[in-house]
Formats: sequence, structure tokens, C-alpha cells
Amino acid sequence: MPHDKDTLYATDHGQVADFRFDEQVARVFPDMIKRSVPGYSHIVAMIGVLAEQYAQPDSQLYDLGSSLGAASLAMRHRVHAPGARIIAVDNSQAMLDRSRDFLDSEDLPTPVQTLCADITDLTLERASFVVLNFTLQFIPLEQRQATLQRIYDGMLPGGALVLSEKLRFENPVQEQLLSQHHHDFKRANGYSDLEISQKRQAIERVLLPESADDHLNRLRNVGFQVATLWYQSFNFASFLAIK
Repeated sequence: MPHDKDTLYATDHGQVADFRFDEQVARVFPDMIKRSVPGYSHIVAMIGVLAEQYAQPDSQLYDLGSSLGAASLAMRHRVHAPGARIIAVDNSQAMLDRSRDFLDSEDLPTPVQTLCADITDLTLERASFVVLNFTLQFIPLEQRQATLQRIYDGMLPGGALVLSEKLRFENPVQEQLLSQHHHDFKRANGYSDLEISQKRQAIERVLLPESADDHLNRLRNVGFQVATLWYQSFNFASFLAIK
């Protein structure tokens, strides 16, 4: 599916508005995330591999905060469990509208349902695999524990959760170092200093990162038997938790 180059912050906005997953973002999102999040393509590919391992027959696989459906499509490529289906959930109708063409671009046997909903009050049913791929970081801090608890409660025994997040670091030297290298990554992908600065202003009030320990402790607190960091690139990471 064709998409536009991300130039949303290429000109001076003056007063930068808070970041929103609207039609403008939906139009450029594949380019934006590839050029902004180191390791994103690898994480998405491995979500497909992990989904294949943990998908159970007659179960549901959830992509929570599905955006344009990259993780859903990766799962769809690899999941062959009989009776399994994928549910792609996002609270942005603009993102879901564009995702439908993307998800239907290939004829694959595992069905995908799209659902416009707020994942903080979503009830999961018979979930064998759940993805929160850079989603939890946009949920208010005080709602994250309850959201993960609802997810855990809707999962089958032996089910798995992939949680990918931007990280913050308690050590200020480490925080500064990895943030700087993240900005270097964005410059190497063609973003100007103005774009980097304005995007940071737009997102800093809506994306609230936590430490790796915060995430691991919360995953264990809601009941996951295993919770581990499986991937990190600069200040972006992905965790795997098993019920």
C-alpha cells in the first residue's frame, strides 16, 4: 500500500500541538515509524515468529494499538493454528480505515477483524497471544496496571504478551547518551534538527516512557509467570511475558 513521506514537522509550526493519530499521521505513519524507531522492522518480524509459537487452536490473537496493522499482518503471515483469528484494535478510526486495505492486500487464511475501541476498557476473550507494540506508553500512567490486568485476565494459560516501549533510564548519563544516539538515528534517516525538535515537543506530553524495571515489575505484579526483555535498540525495547 503506497504511503507518503513524513514531512509533518519539516516547517516551523510555532506553537506545536500535541501529537495525535489523525488522518495526517495515518497517511505518513509507515515512513514515520521506520525512520523514528530503531529496530521497528525487526520487532514486527519477530512478532510474527512469536505468534506462530504461541497461537492456540480456536483462540484469539490481539493487536492492541494496531495502527496500520503491521503487527497483525506479520501474525497473519505465520499463524496457522486452526480456528485462530486476529483482532486489530485501535482508537483511531483514521488509522483503522487505512489499515483495512493493508491487511487485505494479501490472501491469507487467518482472518483479521478490525475494531475501533479504547483498550483500557476492552474485555479480551480466549487470548493466546497479545501485542502492545508501542501502545502502553500512550496510556495514562495511572491506568497502565489495570489495563495489563484486564489483558492478563483474558488470556489462556500458556499465552504470551509482547510489550514494546520507549524507555527512560534512571541514570542521567545513560538517558542522555541513548537519547542522543536516537536523535543521531533520526538524522541518519533524513530528519532535520527542526523536525526532531518539533516532534519531541509534540509527543512529550502524550508519550510517557518508563524504565525497563517498571515494565517488568508490572508484568509480574499482574500475574505473568515469566517476563523478560528480549530486544533493545538504544532507548527502545520489547518484552515477552508468558502466562
